[in-house]
Parts: sequence; structure tokens; C-alpha cells
Amino acid sequence: MEQKKIILIAGPTASGKSKLALLLAKHFNGEIINADSMQVYKEISILTSKPNEKDIKKIKHHLYGFKSVKNFFSTGDWLNISLKKIKEQFKNKKIPVIVGGTGLYFKALTDGLVKIPEIPKDLRIDIRNYHKKIGQKLFFKKLINLDPLSKKFVSTMDPQRSIRAYEVFRFTKKSFFSYKSDTKLNFENKIFKKIFINFPRDLLINKIEQRVDKMFNNGVLEEVENFLKMKIDKDLSVNKIIGIREIRDYLNGKTNLIQTKQLIVQKTRQYAKRQFTWARGHMRSWEMVYSPNMNELFKKTINKIS
Repeated sequence: MEQKKIILIAGPTASGKSKLALLLAKHFNGEIINADSMQVYKEISILTSKPNEKDIKKIKHHLYGFKSVKNFFSTGDWLNISLKKIKEQFKNKKIPVIVGGTGLYFKALTDGLVKIPEIPKDLRIDIRNYHKKIGQKLFFKKLINLDPLSKKFVSTMDPQRSIRAYEVFRFTKKSFFSYKSDTKLNFENKIFKKIFINFPRDLLINKIEQRVDKMFNNGVLEEVENFLKMKIDKDLSVNKIIGIREIRDYLNGKTNLIQTKQLIVQKTRQYAKRQFTWARGHMRSWEMVYSPNMNELFKKTINKIS
């Protein structure tokens, strides 16, 4: 009897993850689960490059466009729904193929989600202001005095993790890393087949430019215009989708079309760079694969999974 497996496909934006996931799902009799935090929203499709209707008809897709932009959606929410979908697929003798660019989603699935009480917003703001005022070097020293355990896990050069560890200790009087050690795994690690599309950065620029042009040809201006009319709460994460601010400025006459496209390309390139940085730090156990030809990439991936 074949062992259960969960196929994970990650990679930078515009690297062909969705296409590869489709081929793998067909090959393994699988179904696709979205692991992109911006593709969960139903009102934004073009800007987030969601799979098209044709592909969705070929293979069953889950967690795409099922949430309203008006609602908050967390990593914990994604994990809870994904675990249910995975169990359903196992029951139906299907292979889950999980694809996306949100590193935190994959980390929550493979490492378990650290359950920490929600930090009050005013405390988070105070701590960020304090960090800004005294700088990372001194802030790190203050963190170590407060929570000595942090020294083992946080780099002196990592402001994000320093702030997170500091706020957790300030609010809970318990180290973030003692919460981490209490975290239970959802699955044994060997069940995961982890693939990262290691797309060369110089070639990725061209792919990103092509994708942005395609978005504008497909009616992204109208999509963003409709979204802006909804007057969504500024604190919701949907506002972070690359292109919303840039297109809003264009619609308000602050930029021209060429500048708008250039800004979206630039922001998308920066996002891809952050995805590579995340992979270097958090995806060391993943198989890195690449080929400019999709069939060749598919064959290389099959070799890694089998």
C-alpha cells in the first residue's frame, strides 16, 4: 500500500507554481489547496493571479476566492481549514498538493502553529515606537535582559523577531520560545514532499513584467476600482496586495499608466526577493528545483517526490 504524502510547492511569485501543481495533481490523482494569503479573497482575482476557470475545472481547487475582503483571515484560520481539507482528501484516497507563496502558511503546516495569546494593539504600537527610538542594537540588549532565552534563537540583526519576542514576553511574562517548544506537530515530517521552484532572479524579472502587462489587459483597473468603492478597513491585510495602492494613485491622477506598471513591477520584484530570503532562512530542508521548460521541471519534481 502506498504511503500517504502531502506535496508542497513553493517558490517566488510568477515562477509557475500553479502550473506545476496542476501537472502534479493530475499525475498523482490529487487536489490542489491554496497556500497564498492573497488568493483567498473572492473580490480580487486578476491582481492576485488566481488560477483561471479552465484550470479549476480540470482539477479540484480548494481555498481560492472563498473569503470576503471585508473579513480578517489569519494563518491559524488557514491552517484549521487546510487540515480539514487534507483529512478529507486522505479519506477519498487523494493526494493533497499545496501550492503558494506564503511561507508562514507552509511553516504552520509543517512545524505546527505556536499558540500565543493575542497581543493588544496599543502595546504592539508602543513597542514598535520604542524600537524605533532606541534602535535595534540597544533594543536587542533590552530583549536579552527581559528574556534571556531569546539569545539562543534571535539574531542581533533581526528586528522583526526581536520585536515579536519582546512583545510576547511583555504581555505574557513567558518567553516566545517556551511557547514554541510546547507546539505540537500536525504530521510526521516524512509525509511532506517539499519542492521550492528556485527560479533564477534575472529571468524572473521578465516573467513579472509579462504578468503585470497581462493583468492590465485583463481588466485589473476595474477590479481595483470596485474594491476601492467597498471602503475596506485600512488595517485589514488585503490592503497589502501589491498594486492596490499603485492603481489607486493612478485612478486619482497622481501617476500615469507607465509609472503605475513600473511601480507594480518594482514592488513585485521586492516581494520575490523577500520570498527567496524566507526560503534561505526557513526552507533549508526543501528540494530546490528549476528548469525553463515546464515539462522538464515536472519530470525533475517527480524524481524528487518519488
